[in-house]
Parts: sequence; structure tokens; C-alpha cells
Amino acid sequence: MKITTIGLGILFFAFVFSCQKNTQGNLSGAIARVDDSYLFVQDIEGLVPKGTSPEDSLVIVQNYIHTWASKKIIMAASENNMNKEVKIAIDRLVEQYKADLYTNSYIERLVSKSLDTVVDEEDLKSLYAETKNHFTLNENLVKLRLIVVKNGHHEYKKIVEKFKRFNEDDQAYLASIGMQFSHFAWNQEDWVETQSIVDELPFITPETEKHYLIEGNFIEEKDAQYSYLVKVKSVLHVGDESPYEYQRKILKDIVLNRRKSKLIEQLKKEITNNAIKDEKFEVFK
Repeated sequence: MKITTIGLGILFFAFVFSCQKNTQGNLSGAIARVDDSYLFVQDIEGLVPKGTSPEDSLVIVQNYIHTWASKKIIMAASENNMNKEVKIAIDRLVEQYKADLYTNSYIERLVSKSLDTVVDEEDLKSLYAETKNHFTLNENLVKLRLIVVKNGHHEYKKIVEKFKRFNEDDQAYLASIGMQFSHFAWNQEDWVETQSIVDELPFITPETEKHYLIEGNFIEEKDAQYSYLVKVKSVLHVGDESPYEYQRKILKDIVLNRRKSKLIEQLKKEITNNAIKDEKFEVFK
């Protein structure tokens, strides 16, 4: 087995200036060879980024050539020294892998065109009712609203009053001055992991969480810069049944995956039946 390469000066000249294209039986522009395999100038076009110095360009091209050659040499050595049965088994695996890639790509394209991705809420709730015993929390969840505002806000007392009462007028007022808050969240129908609250509020830690995050609790805390207002609506703990709202995305994925699996089987049958109909497939008796 032989590998030949052009001298670096000639190689760089060929890489930068050659515009010849190889054709069948024409080795013009070849810059390296391993047995009957050739590497041509056009194979490495675009390899070197613009603005690269000539010295660095040579290094990049040389490394590429030796990597290419090394793969060819090792592949040839492997084929020449491999047990026949092992080679047959590997070739079968390669063919199967190729067939799987082609098939999966084609089926996925058909599925993307045909799959109904609209899921009714009733379907999700029905699935939840069937499977909710399998959804157990492995982390604490909480529903709450909160405001973080810089100390010394001129309407702080009014903000506290409206935050605690939180009727429609209060919500409208707080929303109107929301840009003045460092942080706020008052969609108290969303379940969130308590860890995210621990990360957000410096006075709540894993050790103090159980003292603060109590259903119905109102919290008012301050530090050197900010005042924190928190109203806890609901709390769920590890081991509790996971709520529908928290599992909704997973439930939707389950419904869509079931539809997808059913559609794939349907498409495979249709493709096979069409082949039989067109006399492309038959079983000899």
C-alpha cells in the first residue's frame, strides 16, 4: 500500500491556483493518493478560511490530507485482514442501517404531511383520568404571585394593599405600573417548581422553604435593595398526584405519539398494498 503527496510548495500552489477539474481517467489536480483512491484540489475547496496566512494554510491542508489518507489506509487494512464471516455480518448491518435511514426519512416526511397535531382538551383530560395514578410528583410545586420592587418606591404601601387584595381593579393598577417592578409574576394558576422560587427569592432556601411556602401564606420581606411580596395560593409535595395542568404537555405528547405510531403502521400497509397492486411484490408458492 502506498501514499503519495505533493511537496508543500507545489501543494499550496495547486490549492490556491488550480482550476482544473478531474474527469473520468483524468488525474489533473490530484494532490494525494492512497492505492487507487485520489484526493483532488476541488475536494478541499473552501477548507481554508479567508484571510488565513500561507503558513497556516499549509498546515490546515496538510493535516486534512493526512487525516484523509489515514482513514483510507486503516479502512483498507481492516478489509484485508478481517475475518470473512465478520465482514459479511458488518456489511449486512451497514445495509440494514442504510435501509433504516432511507425508510425512516421517507416515513417521517409522509407523517409530517399527514399527522393531525390538533388535540382536543377533552382528549387530554380523558387520558389524564386514565393515567393519573402514574403521575406522581418527584419535586414540590407551588402556585403563587409575586412582586419584587426596589426599596423606597413612592407608592409602596398602595402596591402592598392592592397586591394583597388583588381584585380586578387591583390587577389592572399593578399591570399599569409593571415596568417599575424589578420582577413580577401573578398568573397564579401556573404550577412552578419550588426550586425556581428558591433560585428567585434570596430569603427562601431549601431549609426555609417549608416555613414560607405554605398554602394561603402572605410573605413580605426586604433586603438591602429590594422588597419582596409573595402570596402563596397552593402547594403540592413530593409523592402527591401530579396535577393535570403540570402534565398537560406530556399528555399531549403521548396523544401525538400514539397517533404517529398508528399513522406509520397505516402508511406502511398502504405502501406495501400499492406495491402488490402494481405487481412490484409477490410471493412465490
